Amino acid sequence: MARFVNKKTKMFVDKEKVDTNTSEYSSNWQGRVFVVDPDKSRIAKEMGFEKRGEYAIKVR
Repeated sequence: MARFVNKKTKMFVDKEKVDTNTSEYSSNWQGRVFVVDPDKSRIAKEMGFEKRGEYAIKVR
């Protein structure tokens, strides 16, 4: 099953919320980062992730 990622935010989204007619989302990604507390996470700050959630490292 393909998982979709928002190209701008790199955040994973539910398949039901994805509009397949737009290029805003991609199923071509590599690597994952789980952010539990973005205020305390050095990696989240360096990568620009401001919300709790699951992110892709590389999106094409």
